[in-house]
Amino acid sequence: MRVERQVLFWLAAAIVLILLIALLRGVILPFVAGIVIAYFLNPLADRLTQWGLPRGIAATLIVAAFACVLVAAIIFLVPLLVSQAQQFAAALPDEIRRLRALIETWAREQLGSSYPEFEAGMDRSAQALTENMSSFAGYIASSLWSQGRALFDFLSLLLVTPLVVFYVLIDWHPMLAKLDSWLPRAHASTIRKLASEVNGAVSAFIRGQGTVCLVLAIYYAVALAGMGLRYGLLVGLVTGLMSFVPFVGWALGLITATTIAFVQFWPETVPILTVVAIFGFAQVLDAGFLGPKIVGSKIGLHPVWLIFSLFVFSYLFGFVGVLVAVPIAAATGVLVRFALQLYLASPVYSGVDSSAPLAGSGAIPASAQQASASKTVSP
Repeated sequence: MRVERQVLFWLAAAIVLILLIALLRGVILPFVAGIVIAYFLNPLADRLTQWGLPRGIAATLIVAAFACVLVAAIIFLVPLLVSQAQQFAAALPDEIRRLRALIETWAREQLGSSYPEFEAGMDRSAQALTENMSSFAGYIASSLWSQGRALFDFLSLLLVTPLVVFYVLIDWHPMLAKLDSWLPRAHASTIRKLASEVNGAVSAFIRGQGTVCLVLAIYYAVALAGMGLRYGLLVGLVTGLMSFVPFVGWALGLITATTIAFVQFWPETVPILTVVAIFGFAQVLDAGFLGPKIVGSKIGLHPVWLIFSLFVFSYLFGFVGVLVAVPIAAATGVLVRFALQLYLASPVYSGVDSSAPLAGSGAIPASAQQASASKTVSP
């Protein structure tokens, strides 16, 4: 098969896969979530198998433990988070008015005669914020509850995902062996090498960064709730889980928690500085210990490329896009680096035809032979 045909074949396969995901995104969520969770838990199943447990028993124990943790979270944690979210939503207008009053008091003292212009700008900003929040809340409500999809998605995740995790854990290695048997024999070694690099990047992100997010979520929740910040448990857990997006999750959590602390504790400055210190320590902990020790340097994804991939795939495919964005971004990054290596080693980049004789090889170009012959026959 010519190279051009191979490129066209794999390009067509990628396009078909993307179209299938777009077409079935409403029903494949529990299956994609199950595959991602099974990928996260597969090293644990391998470890239990090495200790002598049959693969089926190991998968059963892992799924049972995962289900127990999920049920405990639903029973004990979810009601508390829902309660805090309801309280936050109910108190948000009053909190915004109090924050505005604090800002206006400060601006009146600092701006003097320029304060009326500032107040007019505040009025316009408040009106725009109210309109945007109303439209955003309506959009969320309509998208969640239209056609009963929210209940269907929740039940499918709750019932189908554990089954997918169980069967994928059992058949993980046979599936990989079957996929390996389907590889084109002439390029099997190259594809295995690229697949190993993709697996390293995806594993570092899903397993490594996923573990870091869980650790940071627990730290933020305990620290913010322990210092007495209102809605600290909710803000901490959301900030930790959003930490898979580099810097964005941390920045949004810092802004939200600092604003709540400012409204709650002002004019006391110690609690506000405590919130800032909690987020500063988390950044040091992540960059200095958790990232190098747990994630390592195998991700190979630039933060901008990762954020772009998450935005694009979430826009195109919804929550399913969030789940597949990192693997596809990692695979694309590996393939782009491989293609760049081929390009840098090709005559297209160097401008030297590999079929032409090299200097010093003993071969004499035809032009040089003709010049030598003309010199010998000339008087």
